[in-house]
Amino acid sequence: MKKTDNEYSPDAIVQFLSAHSSRSFRSRELSKQMGVANRDYPVFRRTLKQLAEEGTIVRHSGGRYGKPFKSALADGLLRVKTQGYGFVVRDDGGEDVFVSEKNMNSALHQDRVRVELWAQSAGKLPEGRVVEILERGHKRIVGTFHEARTYNYVIPDELKLSKDIFIYDKNRGKAQEGQKVVVEITKWSDSRRMPEGRVAEVLGFPDQKGVDVLSVAYGFDLPMRFPDAVEKEAERIPAGFSASDLEGRLDLRDRPVFTIDPDDAKDFDDAVSLEDLPNGNILLGVHIADVSHYVRSGSALDMEALNRGTSVYLVDRVIPMLPEALSNGLCSLKPDQDRLTYSVLMELTPDAKLEDYRIRESVIHSRHRLTYRQAQDRIVSGRNLSDGPDRKRSGNGGDVLLDKTLARMADLSGMLLSGWRLSGSIDFDLPEAQVVLGEDGKPVDIFIRERLESHRLIEAFMLLANRTVAEHVQRLRDQTGMKLTFVYRVHEKPKGDKLTEFVHFIRALGYVFDPGKNVTPKKFQQFLQKIKGTPHEVVVEEVALRTMMKAVYTTANTGHFGLAFKHYTHFTSPIRRYPDLIVHRVLKSYLKTEPERPPLALPLSRICETATEREIAAQNAERESIRAKQVEFMENKIDEEFDGVISGVVVFGIFVEIPQYLVEGLVHVNDLIDDYYLFDEKHYRLVGQNAGKVYRLGDAVRVRVAHVLKDKRKIDFVLVEETQKGGRRTKRPMVSV
Repeated sequence: MKKTDNEYSPDAIVQFLSAHSSRSFRSRELSKQMGVANRDYPVFRRTLKQLAEEGTIVRHSGGRYGKPFKSALADGLLRVKTQGYGFVVRDDGGEDVFVSEKNMNSALHQDRVRVELWAQSAGKLPEGRVVEILERGHKRIVGTFHEARTYNYVIPDELKLSKDIFIYDKNRGKAQEGQKVVVEITKWSDSRRMPEGRVAEVLGFPDQKGVDVLSVAYGFDLPMRFPDAVEKEAERIPAGFSASDLEGRLDLRDRPVFTIDPDDAKDFDDAVSLEDLPNGNILLGVHIADVSHYVRSGSALDMEALNRGTSVYLVDRVIPMLPEALSNGLCSLKPDQDRLTYSVLMELTPDAKLEDYRIRESVIHSRHRLTYRQAQDRIVSGRNLSDGPDRKRSGNGGDVLLDKTLARMADLSGMLLSGWRLSGSIDFDLPEAQVVLGEDGKPVDIFIRERLESHRLIEAFMLLANRTVAEHVQRLRDQTGMKLTFVYRVHEKPKGDKLTEFVHFIRALGYVFDPGKNVTPKKFQQFLQKIKGTPHEVVVEEVALRTMMKAVYTTANTGHFGLAFKHYTHFTSPIRRYPDLIVHRVLKSYLKTEPERPPLALPLSRICETATEREIAAQNAERESIRAKQVEFMENKIDEEFDGVISGVVVFGIFVEIPQYLVEGLVHVNDLIDDYYLFDEKHYRLVGQNAGKVYRLGDAVRVRVAHVLKDKRKIDFVLVEETQKGGRRTKRPMVSV
């Protein structure tokens, strides 16, 4: 549409509607008011629609157009779906805002954005468009470098980043066709054009050892190197400690202290001990590496640890929170070496009731470094020891005392866990996939990680220490009347739409769950116990976990729903978790004769927010690295058949998991060729429209591996035949406490 005097250009339309702000017009009426010729009307009408889609004007019901309302703005995090549209999770806690692909402008997945809100239809989420990018969610983007005839471009690995990135020759560095690279966006002001970028780092060709995991690490903005200032600061810390370092510390070097960790662990940040007391009670010691003694507030080490937030355990490597000189050296509770620690000494009755405790800076000398398997063997051996003088045992180095101690520890931890379950603690026993890599970095096997009694032993003792520390701060607060700000690990109870959806989901599967007006951990626990052993056990547990709020760090103590604890914190892993380091620092200030304000580089609330954000990124990266190797493992199994279980049902197909490998793939609805299937959203199933065949969550099926898309980390299955209904699949890890 074009007129020489420009009297009904897009700007003229906006001006006309603004001048008649109290009215709205149908398109034909508006064209007459503005003097649009009949021959120009089709173009004029398209312009109106375009302006309405952009949000420049408003299209009311009945096809009437008018001046836009005064814009309402909201800030939040943009989460894009692979289909192209997205949702903005608002900072103010309001309803998520739907954003269509055409209204994202130049925003990308995980960007913090400002959206202009439009009118909301009844029963639907509010809709809007991105008007400003507040902060890029991806400082670096990982993708595959390609050369075209006249230009270069990078295709992002992340499917939710739908735009290829244009690379000038001068910005390609040493990148070669087909290599994985890390790109920084240098310019993108027009959403209709490709963003421009430069290659910041070349990772290598996709099949080279470790490149796939490196791609995951960079894709989640994980820091792969420590700054020189941080490394040098760590190296300057003296290897030993002086007499002044021991001043005021409880000397526990003569106590029978030892560590239990995974086979491949290099940093040991917790040790345990168990002793009998004259009054018949038991003294349980949990001794934690005193990282805060070495990492001073505001130092280069401290700020880098805060930036990282946590150590990240990828499938083939660890990205530590602290440099190796500390994480694997000074702070690691290695056997036969003196180490500075922070101890929680808990006096328990023979039936595992906590009667008293002490929290003290200490020094220990670990006697043993045990793996979980070694500890398990000694637990069994300790229980098999006879009471007579000729005690027989399996060969464990002749240390009868250690075997008996571990057997008693196992019994004690069992009583603790049973007591917590009676109080409502929800026990999600969620095994995880263990990927075995060959020397070339390729996966040679996948199995389910063994879950031993020795794992539960350490878990129970760490939970008790964390709970005791949090309860102690509450007692200090009550005794002194002071407002003692603290770091809590909270897990709020499920509420609102999430809880309603869970109840509907359960009903669709044929079960009944009535949370009542006040849902409690006990109600959840009792319901989950009822579905144990049913075909839907694992599916229900996973949906129950998603229904619950995510565990986070915060200064507001709202309790831990999953554990059914009123007070809980993280104290036991300061080598690998920044909140634990801060808890040590804060606790030392509060335990002085006169409690004082702890030395902190940032407000405690901001530290909690950062720690939560980094933890989520780390968990996602860890899962994605495992997924990368699982997909690669299945590359060699194309056309092989497996028994699987339906783990998800969506409009475009069914997800099937192969339990023995914990590998999930999609059977696309287009490949269900025996019938025409429709998605029954209400009952979480696909229903054949002719024969009435149904595919639903928990059903057992047999599948053939059809395609493996390594770059996209996707697997396509096709159904071979349906096996007996009611198959069970193995649980997968989804939450941490």
